[in-house]
Amino acid sequence: MTKNYYQTLGVDKKASKDDIKKAFRRLAQKYHPDKSGGDENKFKEINEAYQILSDEHRRKEYDTYGQTFSQGGPSGGSAQGGPFAGFDFTDFAGNGMGFEAGDLGDIFAEFFGGGRTQQQSRGRDISIDIEVSFADSIFGTTRNVLITKVSHCTTCKGSGAKVGSATKKCASCGGKGRLRQTRRSILGNITSETVCDKCFGAGEVPEENCTTCGGAGVSRRAEEVSVAIPSGIQQGEMIRLSGMGEAVPHGRAGDLYVKLHVEAHKTFRRAGLNLNMDLEVKLTDALTGSTYSVQTLDGDLKVKVPEGVTPGEILRVKGYGVPSHGGNRGDLMIKVVVKMPSKLSKKAHALVEELRAEGL
Repeated sequence: MTKNYYQTLGVDKKASKDDIKKAFRRLAQKYHPDKSGGDENKFKEINEAYQILSDEHRRKEYDTYGQTFSQGGPSGGSAQGGPFAGFDFTDFAGNGMGFEAGDLGDIFAEFFGGGRTQQQSRGRDISIDIEVSFADSIFGTTRNVLITKVSHCTTCKGSGAKVGSATKKCASCGGKGRLRQTRRSILGNITSETVCDKCFGAGEVPEENCTTCGGAGVSRRAEEVSVAIPSGIQQGEMIRLSGMGEAVPHGRAGDLYVKLHVEAHKTFRRAGLNLNMDLEVKLTDALTGSTYSVQTLDGDLKVKVPEGVTPGEILRVKGYGVPSHGGNRGDLMIKVVVKMPSKLSKKAHALVEELRAEGL
């Protein structure tokens, strides 16, 4: 039965070379036999599919005839045989296979853990939700929240050593701070380095551990965090506090993400830098004009309703909206809602009839 190489790599028949390369890298990392959960047969299948589809001539033959005739199949091979005999891994380094010169090292660095450089350990990021009032979201505020998380020990400042204690060479790594590990692979023996889990890369350990954290350098405790909420923040926005996440021994702390939830206001609705509101006015005030007192976020404001204002008309009050980062403010947009009487007295009815007689 003809093999479907596109289906093996999980790509469309019109996939570009770059798409095929990305699909292979992803699947090779997943099914590599030296990784936990790897699958030797699956790895061989995706390698075969990649060798065909990444070569323009072979791919054209496969698309036309359902098979390839060039070189009679995968070339090269391992001098030692084994499960990967017949696979030319040297092709990965750039012999028409679509990889750049450095790709092979990057791929297998991912397979065997670590990489070309060891990064400092980092604590995990955490997130919290904070609800703020509508006014605080407009003008900004500061909130103090109590969070229980893993933090650096306040007694030893994260060193893990008892105050005043001397240090000694780490017996686990011999003072090097790193441990070397050699593993056999399809490419031969591969040696990798990892940070020592006893001294965390320092090469030294305290002679006496901190009595507060037991030498870990970190402890789980409640900590009060001050969150500065900027003016103009909107519903659902996130604030990142760098280094305020969870800590790890002899590493840097993660980040704290604060998600803002803004309470709805009974009067105002935000639209960009402007604030919208409705102002209900009496019919007579709409006809003859009047002045209304409006409670804004800045306090009481006298708003003049012009004579003959129409229902739905917008009255703009400049500078009473949302502050911008440039120091200016948006406007307050007041929509006039004319309150119509549900019932007229005889006198009012007669007056309306007089208005009708005047063509109003």
